[in-house]
Amino acid sequence: MVGSPLAILRSASCSVLLCLFGLGAMPAVGADLSWRIVARADNDVVRVLQDSGAKVERFDDAATAVTQSPPGAGVLVLADQYPQQTTRLAPELFDQARDKKLRLYVEYPSFVPGLKLGEPKTLKTGHWGNILERTVVASDAFGDALKKMRILMIHDAHYLPVETSQPHLVIARVAGYDDALYGLPKTNVYPILFEPPGSGVLVGTTKLSQFVTARYAPLDAWEPVWRMILKWVQPGAEVPMLRWKPTVHPSFARAAELPADVERKALERGADWFRKSGLLVHPSWQARYDRPSNQGPPTADWPDGHRAGPGVRDAATGDGSLGLLEGFRSRIYHDGSQSVVWWRRADNNAESAGALALAGSVLQRPEFTRIGSNLADWLTSKSALYNGAFADPKHPAFGLAGWNDVPRYFGGAHGYHQLWADDNARAWLGLLRTAAALRTDRFDERLSQQLLAMLRLTGRKGFTFPHTELSSLASGGWERHFKGSSEDLSPHFQAYVQACLLWGARATGFPAFRERATSGIRRMMEVYPQGWSATNDQFNQERARMLLALAWLVRLEDSPEHREWLRRVATDLTSDMDPCGAILTKIKHGPASNEAYGTGETTLVQANGDPNTDLLYTVNFALVGLHEAAAATGEALYREAADKIVRFLCRVQVKSEAQPELDGGWFRGFDYRRWEYWGSDADVGWSLYTMETGWISGEILSVLALREMKTSLWDLTANSTIPHHFAVWRERMLPDEVLSAK
Repeated sequence: MVGSPLAILRSASCSVLLCLFGLGAMPAVGADLSWRIVARADNDVVRVLQDSGAKVERFDDAATAVTQSPPGAGVLVLADQYPQQTTRLAPELFDQARDKKLRLYVEYPSFVPGLKLGEPKTLKTGHWGNILERTVVASDAFGDALKKMRILMIHDAHYLPVETSQPHLVIARVAGYDDALYGLPKTNVYPILFEPPGSGVLVGTTKLSQFVTARYAPLDAWEPVWRMILKWVQPGAEVPMLRWKPTVHPSFARAAELPADVERKALERGADWFRKSGLLVHPSWQARYDRPSNQGPPTADWPDGHRAGPGVRDAATGDGSLGLLEGFRSRIYHDGSQSVVWWRRADNNAESAGALALAGSVLQRPEFTRIGSNLADWLTSKSALYNGAFADPKHPAFGLAGWNDVPRYFGGAHGYHQLWADDNARAWLGLLRTAAALRTDRFDERLSQQLLAMLRLTGRKGFTFPHTELSSLASGGWERHFKGSSEDLSPHFQAYVQACLLWGARATGFPAFRERATSGIRRMMEVYPQGWSATNDQFNQERARMLLALAWLVRLEDSPEHREWLRRVATDLTSDMDPCGAILTKIKHGPASNEAYGTGETTLVQANGDPNTDLLYTVNFALVGLHEAAAATGEALYREAADKIVRFLCRVQVKSEAQPELDGGWFRGFDYRRWEYWGSDADVGWSLYTMETGWISGEILSVLALREMKTSLWDLTANSTIPHHFAVWRERMLPDEVLSAK
């Protein structure tokens, strides 16, 4: 991929700039022009200009560049020591430049005549480390290529606060997808690129010249930014078409012909991503993870500077026997790396275990199989997420799984005391895949207990709790849930639990599984679509989640009504599918104000029509459901839709040599018109550049492996030994007297 060619500023605009600054004659421009740049040879601007065919005269210090430049020339002084040090510039340098009528672009400067530069600041973050501020175009300096209120991302911006009028770029907290929908706020707006009147200087208060390394976005914005800067520095110069290859990019272009083995390669690269990511906990740095709880919860980036593993790219990576961190947060640093989600989750570890075990079996890669097996063993036998109260038959939470294993992860709340229904269901499904792939029965007793535990918390109408805490379950017991009649009309929270119960009905024949699951699904379809809740204000994610339950309902009871339910939801979902395979994000409203941006779990769009698709909440689960629906019905509708999604996922799988820890994974958000990773980064914790080990990679890779095996999860697990253990544990966990009183 290359930076998009965009319109240059008109020559009249350049004349106006000359008049404003009262500058004299310009040096000769044209094919022999050299761009005079003070920077290291590996600076992005130096490399991009050279790769674009331009001549670059590079200097190691600003004083030499100013001294050796002819009168009227332009010089770019870039920030080599960013962000640790500002660019050291002496007053005499500006005096000499003024006398020679030089045009200077300086970034992250220690001094500029007439300006009071404050101490460096960084972008404001929310509780989970999400970035609250973005860059906004504030003038007409970029012409039609970048109009006022366009939004850009300068990742990990360190900038110098300063007061000035009429800046070209500013940093502010704004809502919007491509444009600042509500304009700029009245306060906390910080200039990033501006021209002090009459100075002959263009000032960048941060390092704009790191746009490739730090993955500034979107791609189509940064050529016009640098075209404007270069035209300002050398008015009348012929600026070459700036071309560069993003360091992190999709594996294939939108229209590229895909190799015949693309799915198998995507599976292999995706499985190998777990090893390269640095997210597998290693004994050499486990102590940094298991710090005493009295030290408080880790911050979003704890330990300081952490990227992957213990904080260095070549850190030792584990084999799964100590578990797996959740994934990468959306925060990108100035070197292009990303911060990690510094905790271990039950669902992510189980989903990843299943995906790796399946991949290892399909690809005949024992190292993948071993990691998957180790993850499942760690989770069920060692982690706080499946042990303690969860392994105590006398406790009401017996059989369930906690959320994450961090003490006091939020205020005084322990992560492993949080119980989420949908996470329990995905953890169960992940372990089910693991057991089937490994052809082992060693997890089956635990799976039977968890299946019964989910049933115990499913009420008369077929709905379970979306969330509760261990203390609440301990004090109130599970019986109140089982005997209750509450409704929660959100497939996001309910459908995967219902799917698990349907599987249990097939495997055991126990009537309560079928009765409660079908009651809940029937009620869901009675009120579809208006009555459904839209978690995160995103309706297509609810449709995507519902597909698995509806597909397995057809498996359990293949009736015209059940097929119609499945077809209706699938048709509505696929009608919102772009030809490339991306599924549109549909919402009721985006952030209602600049102040609301970044304050909750939400979508990556501002309004319907924004071309972003969601691989964390929608596309991934749509693939799971469509794959099982195709196997359940044999109908082309589901098979063709799944094929289309798979081709899309193979195309947008991350490719990166510069950031190998990201290579082979998938980000949450993708702009399918630009064909790049772009969107509103408004989600409080799992936003645009999030990479999930479980929800995204675990689910996608599991389906890719099942496709290679030409089977479905329903069929693969038909001979599970879970029913043998169920016969023992049913009477202990769900006594006859409770059933008779239901």
